Amino acid sequence: MPLFRHQLRKNVSLPSWPHRDLRPLGDRPALRQDDRYDIEEDNIAAAGNPDDRRFGRHTTRSPGVGVLAALEGAALILWNLVATPFIGRKRLRWGTVGTEATDPLPGDEHVPEPKWSYTLGIDIEASPEEVWPWIAQIGQGRGGFYTYQTLENMAGCKITNTTEILPDYQHPAVGEDIYLHPTAPPMRIEIVDPPSALTLLGSPADLDSEESWGVSTWQYVVNRGPDGGSRLLTRGRYDYAPSWKSRLAYGRFPIEAITYVMSRKMMLEIKRLAEGAS
Repeated sequence: MPLFRHQLRKNVSLPSWPHRDLRPLGDRPALRQDDRYDIEEDNIAAAGNPDDRRFGRHTTRSPGVGVLAALEGAALILWNLVATPFIGRKRLRWGTVGTEATDPLPGDEHVPEPKWSYTLGIDIEASPEEVWPWIAQIGQGRGGFYTYQTLENMAGCKITNTTEILPDYQHPAVGEDIYLHPTAPPMRIEIVDPPSALTLLGSPADLDSEESWGVSTWQYVVNRGPDGGSRLLTRGRYDYAPSWKSRLAYGRFPIEAITYVMSRKMMLEIKRLAEGAS
């Protein structure tokens, strides 16, 4: 999720941090994931009633708001950048089971021969119909990305992460633009198949132009589980030209580490929101 490619050099002031209740969360089930290097950033307590801070409960507080959340996100990005030689390959398939990391998914055809790609997965105890509304409204100026809002806005993204289903953004259409940053080229919706698939395609130049020097997909797939729940998969496929500018924008380093941290946070929040509303 390439939210930090633009205007990182801008000077910004950190918002003031109100008093927070950081009491322990208590016992709660751990997420089952394959990566033993997994960092549970959702263990950071949120403000409000103690019952609302438990994993999987709906809360009215936007995900990733505040100085502590921004520091958490920045620390995770820095740690993953440094740890790339050791855990980079595991990150590319975080949370996937069986052959999910290599199975064909809707949208693969838009970047048929990627130079690198990732597939992430998570179990959600809610039906695909309950998961889909949170995916349908993703975007800057829409429902946000359910990640580190304060950190994103330090990069000028002007994101507001919603904790509600927004009726105005429940009908994404093929050809519609989805912005990641208000001044960056948008990604274009290529596939909409509720409640199963959404594919965005991005390039800084016209996708049919010879001047296009990079292309990527951002794919969401919601598979129905045998127990009535869902498997949410997200995939990114990247291709780029030999130039340094293309490699910087679409090459694996440093984009993959940043994308992993932000995508993982997004998936955990979608899980929390969908389960809390089910």
